Amino acid sequence: MDETDVRERLRAVEDPDLGDDVVSLGLVNDVTVEGDTIHISLALGAPYSPNETAIANDVRSVLDDVDYEIDLSADIETGVSDDEAILPGVENIIAVASGKGGVGKSTVAVNLAAGLAEMGARVGLFDADVYGPNVPRMVDADERPQATKDENLVPVEKFGIKLMSMDFLVGEDDPVIWRGPMVHKVLTQLWEDVEWGALDYMIVDLPPGTGDTQLSMLQTVPVSGAVIVTTPQEVAIDDARKGLEMFGKHETPVLGIVENMAGFRCPDCGSEHAIFGEGGGEDFADESDMPFLGSIPLDPRVREGGDGGRPTVLDDDSETADALTEFARETANMQGIVHRRGLSATRSEPAHDHDHEHGHDH
Repeated sequence: MDETDVRERLRAVEDPDLGDDVVSLGLVNDVTVEGDTIHISLALGAPYSPNETAIANDVRSVLDDVDYEIDLSADIETGVSDDEAILPGVENIIAVASGKGGVGKSTVAVNLAAGLAEMGARVGLFDADVYGPNVPRMVDADERPQATKDENLVPVEKFGIKLMSMDFLVGEDDPVIWRGPMVHKVLTQLWEDVEWGALDYMIVDLPPGTGDTQLSMLQTVPVSGAVIVTTPQEVAIDDARKGLEMFGKHETPVLGIVENMAGFRCPDCGSEHAIFGEGGGEDFADESDMPFLGSIPLDPRVREGGDGGRPTVLDDDSETADALTEFARETANMQGIVHRRGLSATRSEPAHDHDHEHGHDH
């Protein structure tokens, strides 16, 4: 069996999102046959995402009957060398943003990070909310980062997540009053002076709003995708729209909209109440031609989990945990789609008329 035979077989593997086979889409980086091993490099960049896992499984499946060992690797070329990259070991940087405070953005960021780690990914969580850094409390992280002999900081680890927060650098009760340039300097240092190591995903909890801090962050850090958090009511959706525009100006791909505090299921009577209205987040996603990443119920356990230091996504037998898990899976899927669509646009075989029905242009 030679490389041509292998590529021919791989034409049977469909990308579930881009509507064509992986060879035609240009998602096969390389195929080599050495002795009794077939080495295949696929252009996949969202580790542990359900759809990319399915693609890898299908590749193995179409070669199931050959008498060769299959060595499968995944790599998306970013075009940035490790020397130039701010975080060379980090594959994806996902910003979690909201146009205003009070929509549960930090809760969503913490549960996204914990959900991805639970799926098996190597995850970092950077609490960049300079003015109200509350992520450490949400994961019960009370120790301070250690320093290496080179004076770099070693992130605290909780629930399989490497964590860094402004909260670690200021006293618990210190009022934090920062001017824009100071914020930019501190955030840049936190990127560059932390031993993050190799990560599949870095989740960044941005401060709420669309001001200088967020803009300087987007100018400094190569964000691979953004998640916008809103609640069902109109005023929060208006603010989410500002967030969408901010990312648009910086050409940052928006992975989608997540609606937090969606519906409250009364523990006593079992009926559901739409306290903040209903369907607003999904309507906003449709209207903006953005993917809808899911609805997170308004659930007292989310607050209890935040105060108690254990992310709700890790709970067993909980409707809210299921919703958060699905949101994490959907976010990883969308990050994969963004990477593969971008690559396919430059590599795909011209003879094919690709159906991009399932994607959303950003």
